[in-house]
Amino acid sequence: MEIFFWTIAAILVLQLLFVLWNLRQLPQLGGTGAGRLWLDGADGAALDSPPRLSVLIPARNEAERIAACVQAVLAAEPSPLLEVLVLDDQSADGTADVAMLAAQGDARLRVLRGADLPDGWLGKSHACQQLAQEARGEWLLFLDADATLRPGALAAALDTALRQGKGLITGFPHQQTGSWLERLIVPLMNFTIACHLPIRLVRRSADAKFVAAHGAFLLIHAGSYAAIGGHQSFKSKLLDDMELARAVKRAGLPMTLADVSQQVSMRMYTDAAGVWNGYKKNIFAGTGRQIGLLAALGLFYALVYLLPPVMFIAALLAYAAFPAGELANTLAACLLPAAIGWLLAIIIKGAIDHRGRLPLWHALLLPAGIVMLMGIAAASWRAAASGEGYIWKGRRYL
Repeated sequence: MEIFFWTIAAILVLQLLFVLWNLRQLPQLGGTGAGRLWLDGADGAALDSPPRLSVLIPARNEAERIAACVQAVLAAEPSPLLEVLVLDDQSADGTADVAMLAAQGDARLRVLRGADLPDGWLGKSHACQQLAQEARGEWLLFLDADATLRPGALAAALDTALRQGKGLITGFPHQQTGSWLERLIVPLMNFTIACHLPIRLVRRSADAKFVAAHGAFLLIHAGSYAAIGGHQSFKSKLLDDMELARAVKRAGLPMTLADVSQQVSMRMYTDAAGVWNGYKKNIFAGTGRQIGLLAALGLFYALVYLLPPVMFIAALLAYAAFPAGELANTLAACLLPAAIGWLLAIIIKGAIDHRGRLPLWHALLLPAGIVMLMGIAAASWRAAASGEGYIWKGRRYL
């Protein structure tokens, strides 16, 4: 048993080394100043020229958050060569009116009324497709209504976009958390990417397996969007952001997964129920609906991230109760490797959280987060296998 826990510790050493290397491959936005000049029309573009950048915000029942999103976009970028389009996807809470009021008469904002959802389409993809059809910009930024841009964010993103020339720029925003389940689950997005996806290959490999994307921030060249057929090419897929990234790769277009946490922040969910239902909708789809892969990942996480702390605590308690004998000696031998494994897992999570601008004490929540993640994953699979499907923003998905 002692050898087993030393093996886990060795695996975690390798995982830590990979994570530290992998995080260094994540590029920052900005740095050239070209985006600022381009948005200012410094190359001779007239102020009454068509917009160069279109910020596209699909919104369904987002009255509580759309005002902050719209105001942040308009305040973050003064350029007249910007347009902001909000599509009210048949909301029942006055989202469109709130968005209009938030703009305070800024003519760069237009609010569109969403059409009925056609057969074969999922809601967000249909909303994004409508937005793209109305957009006039050379670059299109799909932005979620719960995301907030910081001043200079668009210019920094366009630095990277103009240097790349075409294709897709995406990244994971800084995640704000409030409820207990948010703190346990939401940071695990960055954790899984940093631990398992070679970030260098997102840029350098043409293989569509090496992709990651976040739907809250997708900056794509309009020509590239047209080349992949827009959202229509994956209109029935739950994970539209990942499908967009895969389509870009398959078309031979470049993409960059960047660190956008300094430019974009968001609070994806506002309570535990939102976290549960949101991740329940996405987790099984995220494995390609492969139960074997889902089970294998669950087993790996249980062995590597749960077993060491469980063993350490159990060994301490058992050794205190039975300080002598063969069992006591066996448990005592496991204490050190289990403690090292637990510590390594905390260091891995802490390094990732630090890069994501999250409090370091979140790293201590990793075992509890893994337990909850496994529970949501099981519920995600069950909802698909039973035909129950998923309910999200008043719509049912299978």
